[in-house]
Amino acid sequence: MDIKFTHRLSYKQARLTVLVGFILGTLLSLLQIGIDYASEDASINREILSLLEISHNPASRIAYNIDAELAQELTLGLLRSPAIISARLTDNNQTVLASVKRPELQSGYRMISDFLFGAKRQFEDRLYLDHLPNESLGTLSLEVDTFAFGSRFLRRAEVTLLNGFARSLILTGILLALFYVMLTKPLVRVIRELSGRDPRSAEPTTLECPGGHANDEIGVLVKVANQQFENIATEIQQRRNAENRLTDYLAQLEDIVSARTAELKAINARLSQSNQELEVARSTALDMAEARSAFLANMSHEIRTPLNGLLGMIALSLDGPLNAEQQQQLSIAHDSGKVLVELLNDILDLSKFDAGQLELEHIPFDLGSLIEDTANLLSQNAAPSVELTCLIDPYFPALVLGDPTRVRQIVSNLLSNALKFTRFGRVDVRLSTWKDGVRIEVCDTGIGIAQEAQVKIFQPFTQAGAGITRQYGGTGLGLALTYNLCEAMQGRLTISSEVGFGSQFCAELPLPCHTRAVIPPPLHGKVLAITNAVSGLAELLESLLPVWGLTYEQRTLDDPLLGLSPDVIITDCPECLFGLRPAMTAPILLVTAYGSFMPGEEATALAPLQQQARPLARNALYQNLRRTLQPDLTTIDRARLESVPSQRRGRVLLVEDNPVNQLVAKGMLGKLGCDVVVAAHGVEALDQLEHDEFDLVLMDCNMPVMDGYEASRQIRQSGRWPHLPIVALTANAMSEERERCRAAGMSDYLAKPFRREELAALLDQWIPTTTVL
Repeated sequence: MDIKFTHRLSYKQARLTVLVGFILGTLLSLLQIGIDYASEDASINREILSLLEISHNPASRIAYNIDAELAQELTLGLLRSPAIISARLTDNNQTVLASVKRPELQSGYRMISDFLFGAKRQFEDRLYLDHLPNESLGTLSLEVDTFAFGSRFLRRAEVTLLNGFARSLILTGILLALFYVMLTKPLVRVIRELSGRDPRSAEPTTLECPGGHANDEIGVLVKVANQQFENIATEIQQRRNAENRLTDYLAQLEDIVSARTAELKAINARLSQSNQELEVARSTALDMAEARSAFLANMSHEIRTPLNGLLGMIALSLDGPLNAEQQQQLSIAHDSGKVLVELLNDILDLSKFDAGQLELEHIPFDLGSLIEDTANLLSQNAAPSVELTCLIDPYFPALVLGDPTRVRQIVSNLLSNALKFTRFGRVDVRLSTWKDGVRIEVCDTGIGIAQEAQVKIFQPFTQAGAGITRQYGGTGLGLALTYNLCEAMQGRLTISSEVGFGSQFCAELPLPCHTRAVIPPPLHGKVLAITNAVSGLAELLESLLPVWGLTYEQRTLDDPLLGLSPDVIITDCPECLFGLRPAMTAPILLVTAYGSFMPGEEATALAPLQQQARPLARNALYQNLRRTLQPDLTTIDRARLESVPSQRRGRVLLVEDNPVNQLVAKGMLGKLGCDVVVAAHGVEALDQLEHDEFDLVLMDCNMPVMDGYEASRQIRQSGRWPHLPIVALTANAMSEERERCRAAGMSDYLAKPFRREELAALLDQWIPTTTVL
């Protein structure tokens, strides 16, 4: 029995082996070529930059002396490099001192080389003298023909591929011969013996094993075949007996199948009824989910609309002439309104978690400043005997990537929780790097949390104990929302606490570094801190001041202070200053609690004195020390700032039906320098656009006559204002509302109630500010 060459096992094995080897060899060759390509591509810039570096000083002197003859010699010398096809030397007046050029090389490989490395590359070197690096003397420009490098790379690649092909061909021949001798030849012999056997013969046939294959797979195949021949007769008889028994079993099986069929019909009937009940339950659940979403959207709209008017009017009133008592009363009312907004946001965010609709941003932001701003805002909630401190690693990145709004919620909830349950001692916010992210720790010396209560405080509407709500207030939403936000960011929130000894909440979030830390210019001077050795102020100053180049020395209230001559004194103890002032004349920085500045008469007695409320922000502390230690530079900076011309905004069309919200938005826009025109509904807005030009449209969504969605669609469909920004103003804070606004053609979204800072950021994004000359 003859087998075609292409059907032989040896050919198939050799073909498969060679194919795999060829593919692997080709991939390795391509990888080697790729590495060589990257190296060659980098060497082009490296060699040309080295040539520019060598030519920099001679070219700078030539440009300085304006020597055209030497410039010609220098450029001709550069042209000797095979890669350089053009060289030009100009002075600082753009006058060409020398310019040489030659044609580029031509070859059949030129097109491939140009595709890989580019046909030409331009290089320029700004010329200057070493002792006057800021004074430009001219420019040395080089044009490089990459074919000088590309041809060298293509020759190496050609050799690499040809070697791989040759190795594959040699391997093919060797494997074909080996596989034929070791596999195909003995297998063909066994096949011939099997083909010559009579299958109708009752006597078993014995196959002869090829020589040298008694213990390998071929020998085992022969033994198994001989054993099978012996068992065939026995198996035939056993099959006949089994067929007889199977006939009896089939008769019994028919009876069993009939009984089972009746049972299955009854089960199917019950399953159909269960499916119908499940479908009804599913429909009911969907209706309830839609009703809940509609209720939350309506609740958001109905609550946010009056809150927008309330907070907006209070914010506008705070900018007016008020006495101290009125200022305090309105500030308290404004802060209370913001608490209501935060509570509403927490409820809506929890509903978004339940519906799986929470979306996270991934933008760069300053996490250190965010924490300091949040702590400063919440410092008014701290008890007078509680020291609030922001301890941020001096080398923490300037910008990280993440969602600043959600991170601010995490910090605000943890810090509010710590301030609420701490009446004495310290509350610290620590910020540091952690693996590929950040670690935010909020530590307090408050009442602590029992071990059995720690497992349930992250559940919504739950607090550590029934008496907590009565004594301290709160809804139990903050920690639950914080825990969910950490998990949504692929981070984690942990707690370590003991009753009576405070708590430590640690949020580890994967916020990668975007911009490394920026260390401010160093200051020079000696700073003396008079404070408790274990205070947060001492720890803050010890970590920051040496990094800023200042000599730092710390003394407690009981240490002797005579003989010291600091440039600045920092303390949080006003009582010790009156005995210290006659002996020391250095400026004093007094750190006080929120709202507890020293009265004017006492402050005058301690002059020069400056007061700052804790927590101390890094930038504010640095600027204060800079003004004190370097007053000349501060005067120059202030004069420079005063010389900057003012900026003005553009014209804004405000489309709003609520009179209170009209007054609020118009007042805020006016204070931000905008010229505002008001329309009560969409039809009036279209009429205003017909007769006047605007830089921005603030569009309320729910209005009579024509709502904001329809007005925005008509504006976009008309094609007359394709680039006019339309920003939605809506009290519905649900995520689907944002998509609905974008579908109607709106450019951005601003939820009510909004703050002036949010409105100013919106104007910065959509209306370019112009400098008034």
